[in-house]
Amino acid sequence: MRRSLLLLAIAALPILLFAQKPVTGAIRGNVYDKETAQPVGFATIRVEGQNLGTISDINGFYSIANIPVGTYKISVSLTGYDLYETEVVVKKAEITYQSLYITESGQNLGEIVISGRKTQAKTEVQVSKISVTPKQIRSLPSVGGQSDIAQYLTVLPGVVFTGDQGGQLYIRGGSPVQNRILLDGMTIYNPFHSIGFFSVFETELIRNVDVLTGGFNAEHGGRISAIVDVKTREGNRKRLSGNLSAGPFQAKAILEGPIVPLKSDNGSSISFVVAAKKALINQLDSKLYPNVNDSVGIPFDYRDFYGKVSFLSGNGSKLNVFGFNYIDGVDYPQTQFGWTSGGGGADFTLVPTNSNTIINGTLTFSNYDSEIEEADRQPRTSGISGYYGALNFKNLGRDNEVEYGLALTGFRTEFQFINFRGITTEQNDNTTEISGYVRWKRKIGPLVIEPGFRLQYYQSLDDVSPEPRLGLKYNISDRLRFKFAGGLYSQNLLSTVNERDIVNLFVGFLSGPEETVYKPNSTEPTQHRLQKALHGVTGFEIDITNNFEVNIEGYYKKFTQLLSLNRFKDESTDPNFFVETGDAYGIDFSMKLEGKRSYLWGSYSLGYVTRNDGEQVYPPVFDRRHNMNLVGTYLLGKSRKWELGARWNFGSGFPFTLTQGFYTNINFDDGVGTDVVTGNPDGLPGIVYASKRNSGRLPYYHRLDLSLKRVFKFSKYASLEVTASATNVYDRANIFYYDRIRAERVNQLPLIPGLSVAFQF
Repeated sequence: MRRSLLLLAIAALPILLFAQKPVTGAIRGNVYDKETAQPVGFATIRVEGQNLGTISDINGFYSIANIPVGTYKISVSLTGYDLYETEVVVKKAEITYQSLYITESGQNLGEIVISGRKTQAKTEVQVSKISVTPKQIRSLPSVGGQSDIAQYLTVLPGVVFTGDQGGQLYIRGGSPVQNRILLDGMTIYNPFHSIGFFSVFETELIRNVDVLTGGFNAEHGGRISAIVDVKTREGNRKRLSGNLSAGPFQAKAILEGPIVPLKSDNGSSISFVVAAKKALINQLDSKLYPNVNDSVGIPFDYRDFYGKVSFLSGNGSKLNVFGFNYIDGVDYPQTQFGWTSGGGGADFTLVPTNSNTIINGTLTFSNYDSEIEEADRQPRTSGISGYYGALNFKNLGRDNEVEYGLALTGFRTEFQFINFRGITTEQNDNTTEISGYVRWKRKIGPLVIEPGFRLQYYQSLDDVSPEPRLGLKYNISDRLRFKFAGGLYSQNLLSTVNERDIVNLFVGFLSGPEETVYKPNSTEPTQHRLQKALHGVTGFEIDITNNFEVNIEGYYKKFTQLLSLNRFKDESTDPNFFVETGDAYGIDFSMKLEGKRSYLWGSYSLGYVTRNDGEQVYPPVFDRRHNMNLVGTYLLGKSRKWELGARWNFGSGFPFTLTQGFYTNINFDDGVGTDVVTGNPDGLPGIVYASKRNSGRLPYYHRLDLSLKRVFKFSKYASLEVTASATNVYDRANIFYYDRIRAERVNQLPLIPGLSVAFQF
């Protein structure tokens, strides 16, 4: 009898335990701006009476699970918005969807202590991740009075930009081809215009830019250095609006509005946005800046177009369809460069009615074609086109999050190059990559741990790359946080830029070679034909006060294998590619101070970058030892209608290979009978480079930019913004490059004043 009762009790135990488990439900939805119906990220959502809350993501989405059944008041708070409160009924084992529309307040920055970003910093790993908003981009003194993400990226720690004209972006020791640039999921192979102040991205359409300078987790792959992920916003869902602006460098226009207007807070809508811009500087340079580059002027021409249509349902599911096109060109007396790029695609988010799993997907296509024609050389051409498809799943819990997905990437490269010996290198290849990943985030008291794993299969090379990743953060106190991230990374794309090029506007793209490649300065084949790297990043985040933040990060990138095109082949039998290894390490400091009237940002980077080709260890041309940026804005006047901005950049000189001598070019058309004494030379003399690579250093670089902005309000929606700016205020003669043949120094842009106007309606 006793045994029977014991067995009955054991059998009934799970039922009793289940009965004692509290009955719960969940709330999720999106936070929107009430006026524009645009998603609002980084807002704090709390359930009153419960120790529960969360932060909305960049798309305004939030989810709070395991809430006991009942009726609750939930609140939304964010700097610059009024506190919002509403009642929500939580039902048993159900997910309640609730859109939250918050209203901008008249309070200024610093008057509200609650900050979603600060709360997010304690619950997210965010190692080597900098999120940039349009407001931050516009706070920077801009060239010609028009702001652009290209100008803001250069002030971030660990980022090196090589010049005003045709500059390239290098992030913590990685070359441009080792950085993945994304626009709404599309790969952008060259995001910057020939004049480096402007990019193909439209500032007014940007929702957020995530710059991942190293140690990024498993959701990102295909590059071995960094990720720049640009997300654009949807068009206005309530009314027709736009922006027209013009300055000495460019003119641009934006038009947006509803196709099917939003009629209720939980209703659906269809909206559109289109943007276009056109360079003016190539037509105005002789009139406005006659002393710039003497007879050459500022010969940069470009035009951009971007369009997007967005479908949004009442429960947060959405579909975006988008496309872009840009044309760029430079017309120097001896050289003409040209670029064209375009692409399009769609992304969607599905929010199932009664599931904690969110589904999103992307399907895009993009291409890039470039050509250079020089007076004394054969033309060089390069083309790359590719597609990308991905399906991702994210499961949201109270203290944990699981994300996983699959991706298919394919691209075709078409490349032709004739070097100084007349030897042609050509590649026309198709390649396919298949990848899968999983990332798990768990919060355990003060510890946030985020392990991940990515598996990359490179079909054309028949190679598999397993890539473990790890991120963690430990909240030592409410104001001090320790963080770490690292992992393995690979890619199957390389460019034609050579380390001897101080200036190179032509960038060709190739896929990894199918031929055998050899270890540096060796006849031993490599184990694989990929580019690979190992990252390790560690540091601290410190909140000195509620408005004063300091971030310190040390990093190390070990480039275990780098592939480069052998542009200097002497014989057709020489290998087409050579292999190097490399190291990049340093420490980055950044600080941010926000007040009622002022905003201050400062960063300093100490970095070392080396490459090893098997013969010597040398610094590449972008190895900038010291790099410092100071940015500040201040609101003037009682009504704070004037905004004064300043930016100062300081950088140590780039390395270059010294010139040892010159020789006369003779083509030897007559064989051994060629008259080498009195015969006519063939073209310009050749250069004899010093044996030690990049042993010289260019002078230090520094530049001060200033701007003064005033906004005139005509009505609730109509306003005029007038910006006066000056770039290189004290007219510093910063070197651009040195023409070795003509023994002439060419400087970057001098003092350039500008005045721009922007009308918003």
